[in-house]
Amino acid sequence: MSERFDGLAFSPADVLLPVECEYQKWAVVACDQYTSQPEYWQRVEDFVGGAPSALRLILPESCLDGPNLETDIMDINNTMTRYLREGRFKTLENALVYVERTLASGAVRRGLVGKIDLEKYDYEPGSQTAVRATEGTVMSRIPPRVAVRKNAPIELPHVMLLCDDRSRTVIEPLAQRTGEMEVLYDFDLMEHSGHLKGWLVDETGKAQVSAALCALNDPAAFRARYGLTGDEPVLEFAVGDGNHSLATAKECYERQKRYVSEDKWAELPSRYALCEVVNLHDPSLEFEPIHRVVFGVKAKDLLSELRQAFPGTHNGEGEGHVLRYVWEAGEGVLTVPHPTGQLPVGTLQSFLDDYLAAHPGSIDYIHGADVAADLGRRGGNLAFLLAPMGKEQLFPTVIRDGALPRKTFSMGEAADKRFYLEARKIR
Repeated sequence: MSERFDGLAFSPADVLLPVECEYQKWAVVACDQYTSQPEYWQRVEDFVGGAPSALRLILPESCLDGPNLETDIMDINNTMTRYLREGRFKTLENALVYVERTLASGAVRRGLVGKIDLEKYDYEPGSQTAVRATEGTVMSRIPPRVAVRKNAPIELPHVMLLCDDRSRTVIEPLAQRTGEMEVLYDFDLMEHSGHLKGWLVDETGKAQVSAALCALNDPAAFRARYGLTGDEPVLEFAVGDGNHSLATAKECYERQKRYVSEDKWAELPSRYALCEVVNLHDPSLEFEPIHRVVFGVKAKDLLSELRQAFPGTHNGEGEGHVLRYVWEAGEGVLTVPHPTGQLPVGTLQSFLDDYLAAHPGSIDYIHGADVAADLGRRGGNLAFLLAPMGKEQLFPTVIRDGALPRKTFSMGEAADKRFYLEARKIR
């Protein structure tokens, strides 16, 4: 029963699962991937052809600036309505779906699909809600997404929420019970992106999940886990992927709230958003650093101002935040002692934002140390190579500092991102 989840941010949902279709053609990768590779989306288009597909229900971000945006959005909404009318979905009432995603590397990522209460989520800096963003939200990215969602009858999620379940009590026990649960799907994903298998969680499994979440999020246990001494509110989930999509869902819900009385808010389908919960400590989950390259600057002057901005900064490794850099004259290391933030990337990003506001130049965020270093060695450039952020740092940092600086980490490669499969009515 759903009452088991009362008070929690996460709970079962009425999940729509596509029927009478080829799942490999239905499931497509998150819309915010391959934005600079239109050839990827063209291959997907060619592969899907005229088959029923989530491709017809989403708008790849590479199309957000296209000339036919309004028409594209209308086509998406019309297709959603048509799929519902044609019976393209079956409804799994009050359901949780246990998911095993085999990545291209062969590693298996385990997840749990259900809904999140948007009353318990806020993406604003300094939020104290049960669900919080892990990086700064770029507000200019919200309106075009609202345009897609505001009249949509259903949603398809690529949001992944992280729980800090070090003892593996919430999701992992379900892996031992798959023989007792109904298999919902089992197929290879397109574009060599691995394999997806899902099971309908039974009542025994739901009871185990709710009990584990309640224990994990007990206020006393939460404060002990992070060494907190005040009355800090519990952080149940941190957004690992899809923050802007979740922020869009929140914005659409807030708009609908204005037209009904508060006692009706719980009845609004838009109050909730479908998502997948993943354990931060899942062995398949790897945090990769995102490096900074500054272009069109006088590297020597920038490094000099960095030292001035943080008194006591010295060459070489030491106690504090270590910043490695590469430029045309070579490479080096600076240490900022007694930092006020939790992470070196926060110290660096705050300085770079201020510096570029006052000086010519631009910044880009680069995956891969070799690529970043190669760019840094070119005249007029300066690369900062960041160490990976330990997964164990995520929750303490969000609790103490709020959202991380933008582009702090990446959860895997593009092909490993969530594929759209399940859906849910939001109107």
